[in-house]
Amino acid sequence: MTVLAGSKSGADRAYSCNKTEQTGIPGENALKRLDGKVILVAGGGGIGDELAQRYAREGAAIVIGDLNADRARETAAAILAAGGSAHAVRLDGGDERSIAESVRIACETYGGLDGLHANFAALNLLNDDTDVLDVSLDVFDGTMQVNARGFLLCTRHALPPMLARGRGSIVYTSSGAAHGGEPQRVSYAMSKAAGQALMRHVAMRYGREGIRANAIAPGLIRHKGWDAWAPEILAELERNGTANMAVDYPGRPEDIASIGTLLMSDEGAFITGQVISVDGGTSMRP
Repeated sequence: MTVLAGSKSGADRAYSCNKTEQTGIPGENALKRLDGKVILVAGGGGIGDELAQRYAREGAAIVIGDLNADRARETAAAILAAGGSAHAVRLDGGDERSIAESVRIACETYGGLDGLHANFAALNLLNDDTDVLDVSLDVFDGTMQVNARGFLLCTRHALPPMLARGRGSIVYTSSGAAHGGEPQRVSYAMSKAAGQALMRHVAMRYGREGIRANAIAPGLIRHKGWDAWAPEILAELERNGTANMAVDYPGRPEDIASIGTLLMSDEGAFITGQVISVDGGTSMRP
């Protein structure tokens, strides 16, 4: 990530000591903690593409699914070019047949499934997601169909092949909106809270059958999509977004992928049923 020009914030200090001086790319000298595992990353983009690439660097065979099939293919091609194993599919979080087909392809291509990272969201509806009095039911229903129902369907189709192997890890990308109060985005917040409830259900219901489930709640994450925005918009977004953080710089997709790797790996074997906030200290909860 490039810190905004002219910034004198703690971002310069933080990123000079924990980003790329020694290894170049975070995860470049990966420990292969996911060697032999098959992981479906459902939802690409700024965070999802890095999830797929990090998991691949750690040794996993990846199926990357996204509504934008071309973007999924680009991510899979990058993994293959780096010597990894990947397959791209078109995955629509609002369509059960699309989800079922993605799981089928993962199992058919790689012989089974060990991990699911549900990462998609109906972000196209956020601008119209207002408050409880004004939000349209079309926006509410559309948000819940993808963010809540879609996560349930991913879980429903991914669980059987994991149970057949006697092990598996499911990670859901959540949001601080699920546990923090906001004056807007009521549909989004409710959908993310539903995802956390689903995660806890899976952890309790299937934990003794070898299945772990956790959620990651990202804060302000600066990803490649930001590059299309004007500098003044970026500056305002970063200023407003870091106002309630303990640090004064946004996170990176690599920060989410690092936690995801732990949760997908055997090193995270005793972690289940948890919501892990990766948000620069915005959320400080017991």
